[in-house]
Amino acid sequence: MSDAVTRVSVEIEGNEISFETGKLAKQASGAVLVRSGDTMVLCTATAGNLREVDFLPLTVDVEERMYAAGKIPGSFFKREGRAGEKATLAARLIDRPIRPLFPKGWRYETQLVAIPISVDHVHPYDVLAMNGCSAALMVSHIPLPTPVGAVRIGKVDGNFVINPQEDELHEATDLDLIVAGTEEAILMVEAGANEIPEAEILDALDIAHEEIKKLCALQRELAEKAGKQKLEVQAAQVDPELYEQIKSTHGEQLAAATQVVDKLDRQAATKAVEERVLEEHAPAPSSGEGAASAGYLERRAAVQLAFDKLEQTLIRERIAVHKKRPDGRSAEEIRSISIEVGLAPRAHGSALFTRGQTQALSAVALGTTREEMRLDTLGLETSKRYFHHYNFPPFSVGEAGFMRGPKRRDIGHGALAERALVPMVPSQEEFPYTIRVVSDILESNGSSSMASVCGSSLSLMDAGVPIKRPVAGIAMGLIKEGDEYVVLTDIAGVEDHLGDMDFKVAGTERGITALQMDIKITGVTFDILRDALAQARVARGFILDEMGQVISAPRSELSAHAPRISTIQIDPEKIGLLIGKGGETIRALQEEFEAQIDVSDEGQVLVYAADGERGDALVDRIRAMTKEVEVGDEFTGKVVKTTAFGAFVELSKGTDGLLHISNIAPGRRVASVEEVLNKGDELAVRVVEVDRERGRIGLRLASDPDILGKSVAELQAAGTGDSGHARRTGGQRGRDGRGPRGPRDRGRVRDRDPDRVRDRDPDRPAS
Repeated sequence: MSDAVTRVSVEIEGNEISFETGKLAKQASGAVLVRSGDTMVLCTATAGNLREVDFLPLTVDVEERMYAAGKIPGSFFKREGRAGEKATLAARLIDRPIRPLFPKGWRYETQLVAIPISVDHVHPYDVLAMNGCSAALMVSHIPLPTPVGAVRIGKVDGNFVINPQEDELHEATDLDLIVAGTEEAILMVEAGANEIPEAEILDALDIAHEEIKKLCALQRELAEKAGKQKLEVQAAQVDPELYEQIKSTHGEQLAAATQVVDKLDRQAATKAVEERVLEEHAPAPSSGEGAASAGYLERRAAVQLAFDKLEQTLIRERIAVHKKRPDGRSAEEIRSISIEVGLAPRAHGSALFTRGQTQALSAVALGTTREEMRLDTLGLETSKRYFHHYNFPPFSVGEAGFMRGPKRRDIGHGALAERALVPMVPSQEEFPYTIRVVSDILESNGSSSMASVCGSSLSLMDAGVPIKRPVAGIAMGLIKEGDEYVVLTDIAGVEDHLGDMDFKVAGTERGITALQMDIKITGVTFDILRDALAQARVARGFILDEMGQVISAPRSELSAHAPRISTIQIDPEKIGLLIGKGGETIRALQEEFEAQIDVSDEGQVLVYAADGERGDALVDRIRAMTKEVEVGDEFTGKVVKTTAFGAFVELSKGTDGLLHISNIAPGRRVASVEEVLNKGDELAVRVVEVDRERGRIGLRLASDPDILGKSVAELQAAGTGDSGHARRTGGQRGRDGRGPRGPRDRGRVRDRDPDRVRDRDPDRPAS
C-alpha cells in the first residue's frame, strides 16, 4: 500500500460522510479518519501478539478528548481519566456487532481505538465511530470478512429522520434508534423510545438497513483502494471420528445432564460428564512422560472441542426441532414471578423482583436538585436528575471474584434500564427531586437487565414517584437450525449463550421504551423479528399484570424518610428580598428551619426540608415574606419602632406597617405609645389601608371591635389617611441585596443601623 492519502465519501440523508486513510496513525494496522460536518473521529485497528486462549482477545476503547469540543476537563487534574459512561456505551456499540464476525481461530490481541478529535454538537460521534472502526479493520490486515455499517434513526414531528442532529435527540425526538449491520442483515439494535409501537420499530429498521448498505459499499471501496493483504486464519476443526466416539459413549449421559432443570445442578451434571469424557479420551500422561507434553495438550484440546460441539448440538436441536427447552418450559412460557415491595425500610422505595433464578433488588433514593449527576462529556447534556445504576456481584452466579467497581457490562445494563424508564419519569416541575435507582442482581440465570427494569419500575412506585405508567422488560431468544427455528420468551443463561439472538424489549402497555438486540447469525429475517416483537408484547403484558397485583400505581405519600420538597412561585422581582443582602436572609432561613432553599431566575423556589412540619412552616414564612400585602391580611409581627404618632410593626422581612396611636388602645385615648407598646412587643394586626403609590400600609389591631367581622371591601372603604403608613424597607433588591427603592419613599426609612431611624409623619406640619 502506498503512503498516498485515500478519501471516499457518500451522502446519507443530505449529509456527507467521508472516510480518509493514509495520513494519520500510519503505524497502526489500519487507521481511518471518519467525518461528518465538523465532527471527526480517528479510528484505529491494531493486531498484537498471538495468545493461547480459547476466546477472541478483542478490546474496544473510545477515548473522549475534551479539546474536541473546546472544553477543559472539569476534574481536579484537568485531564481526561477513566472513560466515562458515554464513552463506555459507545465502545459497546462498536464491539457488539463486530465481535461475532471475526473468524473462528483468530487469537491475536486486537484493539480498536476511537478518538473524537473534533465535535460540532450537530453530528453525534458515536455512530461515526462505529463506521470508522469497521473501516479501519477493512483497510488493515486483520481478517474481518465483511464491513459493518451503522446509522441512527430518530422520529421528529411524527417522521423518521436518518442521523438526526444532536439537539433534536435531546429535545424533539420520540425515538433514538441505532442500527448496525452488514449488507445482508441487521446485527445490532439499540433504542430508546417514547412508547413506540412494534410496527413502527420494524419500519425504522427497514429504513436503516437501506442506508447501512451504502456505508458498507463505501468501506469496500476504501479497502479496494487502500487495503492491506489479509492474514489467513485456520480455525480449529472438530475431528468427526472423535465426535462420533464421544457421542456414542457419552451422548445419552450428556443429553440427560443438559435437561436438569436447576441451573447449578445442570452445570454440575454437565461438568461431571465432561470430566469423564476427558479422562477417557484424553488421559493424563504418567509422571515420567511429563504432564504438559505437546501431544497430550493437543489431544485434550481436540476432545474439548468435540465435547463442546456435542453439547451445543444437543441443546440447539432439542429446542429448535423438538421444541423442548432445557428447563422444560414451552417456547412462550415465562418462569414463575415473585414480587415484594418495601423490602428496605430506610430506602425511599424498594422492590425485590424474582423471575425463575434471576433476582433483582432495586432501591430508590430521592435527593435535592443539587444532587443531580453532573456530566463532563463531549455531549450537549451537562447533567441529569434521573439515573440508574446496575451491579452484578460474582455471588449472583455462584462464583467468587473481585469487586472493583462497575464493569462495562454493568454500565451498559444500567443505561438500558435507565433508558427504559426515562419517558415515564415526571418532569422537574412535576416532581422536583433528583432520583437515583440502584439494581443489585442477587441471582442471575438470564435477563438480569430486564429484571432490573421491572424492579426499578416497582421501586419508583413504592417511593411515590409519580411515573406515568409502569414499565416491564423481557428478553427474547432465537434458536435456528436450518429452516427450523423457534423464538424463545424469557431466555435463561444457557439459551443466551448457545442461541442466535438476544433480544431485550422494555415498555409499557402502550408501546416500547427501550430495545437492545444482538444477532449472531445472518439468517434472521424481518418475519422472525416481527414474530419476536409480537411475542415480547404478550410477555410484557403478562409481567405488567403480575406487577399490578402487588402495586398498580405510585403511592400517594412519599416515604417518611424521604426529604420533603415544596415548590413556591414568587414574583421574580421579590428574589432579592428573599435572598437578602449578601445572602443573609436566605441563610438565616435555612439555619432556622434546617432546610435548603433553591431559587431560580424565574422565581421558582424549591424548599428542601428533613420533615413535612418544618417544610410547611418555611413555605408559610416565604409566602408571607414575598406576598403583596392586601387589605384584610392579618399578621403577627413585632414592634420595631415607636414614635410620637404610632408604632411600626414588622409584617414580614423588609415590610412594616404603621399602627397609629389612635388605634393602639381602642376605646380610650393614650398620651404616648409607650403607655401600651414597647419595641419588641408581639401583636396581631390587620391591614386596613394599602397605598402603593405612596408606600403606605395602615394597621389596626386584629382584636379591634371596629373591624371585627368587616369585609375587605368595608375595610377599603373605611381606610383613612390617619390610619397609618409604612414603606418597603428592602425595595426591589437584586441578588446582592441592593436595588432601586421605587417611588418616592414616605414615612419610616430604616438605616443600616436599626437604632438610627429617621421618621416623618406626613400628617404633621413641617417645622
